[in-house]
Amino acid sequence: MRQFYEGKLWIISGEIGAGKTLLCAALIKQFQQLLWRIRGLHSPAIFDGDKKVGISVVNLDNQEVRQLAVYDPKPDRAEDEPIQWTFNPEVLAWGNQVFLTAAPTDLLVVDELGPLEMKRNQGWVHALTALDSRIYRQAILVMRPTLLSIAQVRWPWGRTILIKSVEQVPEIYRQLMSEWELI
Repeated sequence: MRQFYEGKLWIISGEIGAGKTLLCAALIKQFQQLLWRIRGLHSPAIFDGDKKVGISVVNLDNQEVRQLAVYDPKPDRAEDEPIQWTFNPEVLAWGNQVFLTAAPTDLLVVDELGPLEMKRNQGWVHALTALDSRIYRQAILVMRPTLLSIAQVRWPWGRTILIKSVEQVPEIYRQLMSEWELI
């Protein structure tokens, strides 16, 4: 592994269904083909027909897959961002352990951080430390727009990539890959 790390960060953001995870998956696949060392977690949705009913999580270091959450809307609470998912505490703890050893690496993937981490200091808090470390060539952080201002203060070196629709994903993908002179 290289001893020099650029510590570049792409913060991919967009509303539900905009294509954040789709873009993240395409980027992971490209960097895998380039034989980069990839660590972190990718969180593809679990669908029943066209309805998102759960979230799985993949450890990118060994491809282990676990189910992270099930859709479980709760009545409005006093919190500014109520959680619409019931998370498996064992899988949250497992994911947090994955991030303890995620850096150094070529590509660090954090898909995704939400109010648990950014506002409540729960969930994958070790992902925050891994991102802070900058001992990676490139990092991909996925998050919703409501949390961007917090992320931009914490990681001012990060480049924000806003996705408004799935149709934008191929062009954004090409732009990001061209930064590494890979296409």
